[in-house]
Amino acid sequence: MHTVSNPFQACNDIFFKPNGVFRAVGENNNWSWMPFFLVMGITLASQYLYVSFVDIEWLANMNIAAQGDMSPAEEDQMRAFFQRDTLMWSQLIGAFFVLIIVNAIYAVYLNLATRSDDSHVFGFTDWYGFSWWLSMPYVITGLIGVALLLFWGDHQVTPAILAPTSLSFLLSIPIDSPWFAFTQAIRLELFWGIYLAMVGISQWTSFSRQKAALIAIAPYAIIYTIWLIALTVF
Repeated sequence: MHTVSNPFQACNDIFFKPNGVFRAVGENNNWSWMPFFLVMGITLASQYLYVSFVDIEWLANMNIAAQGDMSPAEEDQMRAFFQRDTLMWSQLIGAFFVLIIVNAIYAVYLNLATRSDDSHVFGFTDWYGFSWWLSMPYVITGLIGVALLLFWGDHQVTPAILAPTSLSFLLSIPIDSPWFAFTQAIRLELFWGIYLAMVGISQWTSFSRQKAALIAIAPYAIIYTIWLIALTVF
């Protein structure tokens, strides 16, 4: 049986031997601060570097084009937002709170979805810490995105560069495309995180691997199906 003795080892082994990591995390409090700081750190650093690097005027024009018909006053208002300092603070504050809120919502979901487990011993705070371990693949792809950004010659680059395994980056989907956000969300780390959720749920509950997989997949299947229908119908 693989043994994980400390949170530093856990941050490494989550990519290779996640069963042992989730077993150890379930037995030790406060280990989840490590992935929190790593995920939050690479997310905020990448946002800072992107806004510092990108051609702001080009980015403003692309976002205005993506909105469709806008009055001159509305365009001026949007351009006023696309000042480097304003955009910087908006991106940093937004990324910070989005991560916290999304993981909290997912923790509520996991807490409710596992209530029927006969050996149910984990509460909301446990599942909230659990959710940060699922986000660890974003550290790897985030570092790749930062490396690409540092060596990218053209300042007219979409935010997809920070998600180098996403369909939007791989297929060069333009930022003014209605499919940009959807394809940016379809990325390797999404499926990696779902796999980790399945492993972790299996480790923390008495559920079968099939039921754990269903719980892990269900919210993403629902959200992305609705999103896809909205894009194709409206």
